Amino acid sequence: MKILLVSIGTRGDMEPFLAIGEMLRKAGHETICVFPEQFRNLAEEGGHHFESLGPEFMQMLESDTGKAAMGGSVSTWKKLKAYRALQKEYLKISKKVAIRQYQSVQKWLPDRLVHHAKAIYPVIWGLDHPGKTILVSPVPYVLHPVRNYSHIGFNRNLGPFLNRMTFKIGHWGLSYTIRKTAKELPGNPGLSSGEINQALFDTRAVYTVSPALFAQPPEWADHVRVLGYHERDKAVRWKPEPELVAFFHKHPKLLMVTLGSMTNPDPPGKTRIFLNVLKRLGIPALINTAGGGLEPPKAYDTDQFYFVDSIPYDWALPRIYGLVHHGGSGTTHMAAKYGCVSLVIPHIIDQFLWNRLLAAKGLGPKGPAITRLNEERLEPLLKDLWSNTSYKERAGEIAVEMKKEDFREELLKLILD
Repeated sequence: MKILLVSIGTRGDMEPFLAIGEMLRKAGHETICVFPEQFRNLAEEGGHHFESLGPEFMQMLESDTGKAAMGGSVSTWKKLKAYRALQKEYLKISKKVAIRQYQSVQKWLPDRLVHHAKAIYPVIWGLDHPGKTILVSPVPYVLHPVRNYSHIGFNRNLGPFLNRMTFKIGHWGLSYTIRKTAKELPGNPGLSSGEINQALFDTRAVYTVSPALFAQPPEWADHVRVLGYHERDKAVRWKPEPELVAFFHKHPKLLMVTLGSMTNPDPPGKTRIFLNVLKRLGIPALINTAGGGLEPPKAYDTDQFYFVDSIPYDWALPRIYGLVHHGGSGTTHMAAKYGCVSLVIPHIIDQFLWNRLLAAKGLGPKGPAITRLNEERLEPLLKDLWSNTSYKERAGEIAVEMKKEDFREELLKLILD
């Protein structure tokens, strides 16, 4: 079969589709990744064809406005202004992104279309191609209602009735966006709310989430499944520097600190907060600067801290005690998979969910939002994370559960049948 994989977002939004694409290729299918331009190399290195959604979406996130919205304006008012500006900027580029999705589908004429919730055109295409679209989400509480939690845009438990109302509000907003997008496409297909709801809720859906963290809700229909976290084969010709190996040998109990792909307006200040607290507590740490939310200062204690700009997590995480991170779905799952305790510093919507969920599961204390990060809040949390052995015991139990999960055959069957 010829299968299109369409995703919009940061790298964490691409990884589930790359993992699924790898499974499909191994099963003999032709795969085409339709991603933002910045992820071309990731797709092509995996052996997939590539169609670009353009660079604008990621450029928007990496702009000063994007950094303010995602990474910590000093006040709620400034953050709201940044979100508003970001929304206006997205409206400018969303038409281009939708038309590029349309053009990719017309070019390849796929047998199946596997798509992220932020990819709108596949929903429209699915109306004329029933049974050929599959929604994939690395985050729960996005589309299909549950009794015990609200839509992810509200991020709290409001009780069964109000929880359901929040999903209705989310569905209304999504339906409006789909109708507006449809009018801007060639042929200008006019869609009713009923048609859109049919396309959304009759379509097969996969949540690439571990049941150890989020179990399949009993109220969901059979065509909506929680089918585990999936990783692609990241085997690379990577060897750790001798100095890094020596640092690990010197510190058999070690934290890693990273903000992943998240950025913020003050990387030096955020780094200083972490280093000052870690130094007072005597906790050695590997600092992964990754997307630029942290950066190495000109001078620091090289006996206690080691900075890298990237590192394979499947090499590092089995060797560390715990992870302080932004709470992306992929990082959250990898930390749990390798039995690491976690402290989440959430930046944007779904990361607040993972922060709450990991704390509820007993894998670490609940962390402060990046906008509220300071030394006074961070110090007792890091002390608790480092010294409370119950977190490590629970992390080990979750890791055992996750190692038993293997949903590959079910996932392929759901996509291909």
